[in-house]
Amino acid sequence: MRDASTPQQTIMVCDQAQTAALLDFTELIDAIARAARELDTGTLLSPERMVVPLGEGGVLLSMPATAQDIAIHKLVNVLPGNAQRNLPTINGVVTVCDAATGKVVCLLDGPEVTGRRTAAVTMLAIRTFLEHAPRDILLVGTGAQSRYHVQAIHALYPDAKIWVRGRDLSSAVTFCDRNRELHRHLEGVGSSAPEVDVVITATTSTEPVYDEPGRGGCLVVGVGAFKPEMAEIGKVTLDSSAIYVDEPEGARHEAGDLLRAGVDGSKVTSLASALKDGVDRSRPAVFKSVGTAAWDLAAARVVLAALANNPV
Repeated sequence: MRDASTPQQTIMVCDQAQTAALLDFTELIDAIARAARELDTGTLLSPERMVVPLGEGGVLLSMPATAQDIAIHKLVNVLPGNAQRNLPTINGVVTVCDAATGKVVCLLDGPEVTGRRTAAVTMLAIRTFLEHAPRDILLVGTGAQSRYHVQAIHALYPDAKIWVRGRDLSSAVTFCDRNRELHRHLEGVGSSAPEVDVVITATTSTEPVYDEPGRGGCLVVGVGAFKPEMAEIGKVTLDSSAIYVDEPEGARHEAGDLLRAGVDGSKVTSLASALKDGVDRSRPAVFKSVGTAAWDLAAARVVLAALANNPV
């Protein structure tokens, strides 16, 4: 970990490996639950993210959030064409500041924060909406976000079996072979899969990749689609399920799954409300996550606590 020094202050800069080491999944889940409550009461502010076109088909995303203790600004660039260049699709940084003084405390790796906090939101949804620890999970997608979900599932539910579905059986099997060191209970599947407790879609598809009737005791989580033109979960699933979202305001503009299916926004419940009021876990449930800088702020809190306990 290196220091970028000025006469006024010292800023701690954490690379990807250091950021990962500071973000324990269990701590992160609890921090996100706290942030969800604060977001609901207005003590944490996270305005709609700014999206600016960048390069060939890419976007620059600016996402600030402030609370009574800290503030953060995540700036990330998403360039899908980088896959053809053998470069990361996402690059960026999270700036963490002290709320009282405005002093910049540290810089975190943006993609690592994003990947871990997104997977942690899914784990919080599982904890909130499922009656028991999941035994079987269907993971749709074979990209970076699916890898983060494998890590999170292993941290929280090491005995769960993860069935992986990709564009085809070959891509699913390849993903499992490459990530078996993260979780040994991985198996690729084609179009059919056994009955599972949780379905997680982590793709950037513009067409639904999961559209089965809702089933009591089964949770469907959509995390990949973050633009109105994207859609992972189909109308059949949505029409037969209770629908929850991580951040209602963002979902109204960015949850393409819900927009395409014509979901009535008044019938959508926030994560904060579910945490506060509880849920009927016997009902089919869909949890749609579009992301918010509030979750990045939660991650920053985990990092600062870890650094306070283990100074470098």
